[in-house]
Amino acid sequence: MKQHIWLVLGLALALTGCSGDQGNWHGKDISGLMPELEFRLEGTGGETVTPADSRGNIRLLYFGFTSCPDVCPTTLTDLRRSVRKLPPEYQDDVTTLFVSVDPRRDTPERLASYVDFFGDQIVGLTGAEPELRKLAKRYRTTFGYEEPDASGNYNVSHSSAVYVFDRTGKARLLLRPDLSPEQISKDLAQLARESRS
Repeated sequence: MKQHIWLVLGLALALTGCSGDQGNWHGKDISGLMPELEFRLEGTGGETVTPADSRGNIRLLYFGFTSCPDVCPTTLTDLRRSVRKLPPEYQDDVTTLFVSVDPRRDTPERLASYVDFFGDQIVGLTGAEPELRKLAKRYRTTFGYEEPDASGNYNVSHSSAVYVFDRTGKARLLLRPDLSPEQISKDLAQLARESRS
C-alpha cells in the first residue's frame, strides 16, 4: 500500500511545475507532457485490442489487477459513478481501459468477469509482462510483485493514478485518488464538450 502512495507522489512531483497554468481542471493538466495513447494488448475475448478500437471516445487508462483488495475496485467504482453523472449525450463517449498488470492470474476469462461488474463502458486488457512494463514506462509509472504467501497469493504494487486521453488519443489529464466522482465528471464533461466543438 505504501508503494502505491509513493508511486503516485513520485509521478505527481515529476509533473508539477511542468505544465504551467492548471486552468479549470480538477485533475492535473498533462497536455504535452505524456505521449499519445498507444498500445497493443489482449482483450477479454483473446482478441488484439489497440486504441483504434475506441477511437473517437475519451479514454481513461488505469493499471491494476483483479485480486486488488481495495484501490482497484474503489477507483473503478468512482469512474463508473463519474460517467453516470455526465449529461446523457456524453455517457457513451467515455471508455475505461483497465490494464491488468497481473497476467499470471488474470486470464481473459477472469478479467472479463471482473470488468463486467463495473459496467459496459470498461474494457479489460492484459498482455505479456514485458509488454505491460513497456506500456507502464511509457506513462512514467511501474508495478511490482510481492513475495507469495504460503497459499501462493501475492499482492501487486501499482499506481492508483488514472490517465485521461481525449478523443484523438492525446494525453490530457491525470486523475488523483483524492478527486470525487463529481469533480471527475466535471472534467470529463468539459473535455467532451471541448472535443465535440
